Amino acid sequence: MSWNPALDPDCPTGDAVDAIETVIVPRARDLGGFEVRRALPAPARQMVGPFIFFDQMGPAEFLTGKGIDVRPHPHIGLATVTYLYKGKIHHRDSLGTDQWIEPGAVNWMVAGHGITHSERADGDYAKQPHSLFGLQTWVALPKKYEDELATFEHAPKETLPLLEGEGKQVRLILGTAYGERAPVKVFSETFYADALLEAGASIPLPDDHEDRGLYVVSGSVTVAGQEFDAGVMLVFRPGDRISARAGDEGARLMLLGGATMDGPRHIWWNFVASSKDRIDAAKEAWRAGDWVHGRFKLPTGDDAEFIPAPRR
Repeated sequence: MSWNPALDPDCPTGDAVDAIETVIVPRARDLGGFEVRRALPAPARQMVGPFIFFDQMGPAEFLTGKGIDVRPHPHIGLATVTYLYKGKIHHRDSLGTDQWIEPGAVNWMVAGHGITHSERADGDYAKQPHSLFGLQTWVALPKKYEDELATFEHAPKETLPLLEGEGKQVRLILGTAYGERAPVKVFSETFYADALLEAGASIPLPDDHEDRGLYVVSGSVTVAGQEFDAGVMLVFRPGDRISARAGDEGARLMLLGGATMDGPRHIWWNFVASSKDRIDAAKEAWRAGDWVHGRFKLPTGDDAEFIPAPRR
């Protein structure tokens, strides 16, 4: 049996519950002219399928010399994907990867036992005004993959499956949905898709995944007779047939979910693990700062500084 906090034997069933199990209103945080809205983890839900972290970045406009500037920092036990609508971010990591993240592309960083990376708007790009709007997501790894060696995959926008018709356009970012499969390797049953809907168009959620949700990026949608505006995540009961219909201005949605994890996860700073001991070991390794012989290395080409671990 999979672990899912929503599958409680005491929960009402059938007509006694709504089709929408959970509504998550993200917490907003101002990072100095740059707003981040966090939908996961939330008090009502740690994960939706394997998705354990879900941040909306922006939309934001930066003046010359300004922009995102995240110094090198570590991860364990997860995979990351930053999906952009506008702007671009310079990714460098301890594998030697040097890749610009651009709108519509997938950059899939699997941390496994440990990786370090930085995310910046630098070089010539920072010398001009620019925009940033996108989502940063973490996917928890099943226990048997937590100690795998780190990897990185880049999938250009043109390589991702695109489904079009009946007033909608759906680009599959990760996993499987609607009979299609995205190119990067995932480690558990997963789906993650970018859906653009014209006014009045409807889209069914995949019904072959255990755990499913959607995030309203822009516009509005009606689900089960209720209307929801941008900036809300909806999570649905397993097995229900769910469809979302766009409002008068259309909508952009991120559809997400998959199989529930093989147990709850601990989160501390940038670390995700199935046990506190794994978190503690990663803390000690990062604080030791042995970039030559230790567990963590600094990114190639960006090793002059790093973010210290929190003292808590």
